[in-house]
Amino acid sequence: MSRTALVTGASSGIGEAISRMLCEEGWTVYGIGRAFTSPIDHPSFHALCCDLLKPEERKHALNEVPEQELSLLINNAGCAWYGLHETMNEEKIQAMVRTDLEIPMILCQRYLRQLRSVQGTILNVVSVTALGSSPHAAAYGASKAGLLSFTRSLFEENRKYGMKVGAILPDLTDTSLYRNADFTPSRAPGCVLSAEQVADAVKYMLSLPEGSVISELVLQPQKNRIERRRNHS
Repeated sequence: MSRTALVTGASSGIGEAISRMLCEEGWTVYGIGRAFTSPIDHPSFHALCCDLLKPEERKHALNEVPEQELSLLINNAGCAWYGLHETMNEEKIQAMVRTDLEIPMILCQRYLRQLRSVQGTILNVVSVTALGSSPHAAAYGASKAGLLSFTRSLFEENRKYGMKVGAILPDLTDTSLYRNADFTPSRAPGCVLSAEQVADAVKYMLSLPEGSVISELVLQPQKNRIERRRNHS
């Protein structure tokens, strides 16, 4: 089976760390991102610049992916705005729902038959917020809960074909996801995950022998602590 992967949100954070890990593990990686300021310097990495919310840009970027070689799809691209729901506007809500739920659904539909034909893998990067109520992140939490539900259903639809479908649910991670929040994860030891730790968990999920699959993996820092950001607007 060809070891070719498509990773969304690959220009920074968790997506970049996953892409780097896959390249080091011998995968050919096509990484989608809106802007690559410093693309991964590896001969097996192919950066595809595109805004996934724009259909024409998405179509052009995906046409660069050798579909018949694809055996791994990782939906990682994410968007989050934090605050009371009354402070959200239509544009923010649409951006979260489309990026965090609609785009993974579209990509899974596009590549499902190919991945099933080679008993490939789909991994969706969800969030621990999908597991409960999310005050100050109601729309984001709902989008991620929808993605978790979608992943569970997709697994049940395709497990009989030998295809693997799983969700990884990271908690507070040191990425730019919180740039629109009035808080940041504490940088104290044990209070925040690194993107590389999430990538290592993905590596573990991919390492299981045939006949077994991790359908959901929750990854959390040992401690739960945030810091309020001053002068946030």
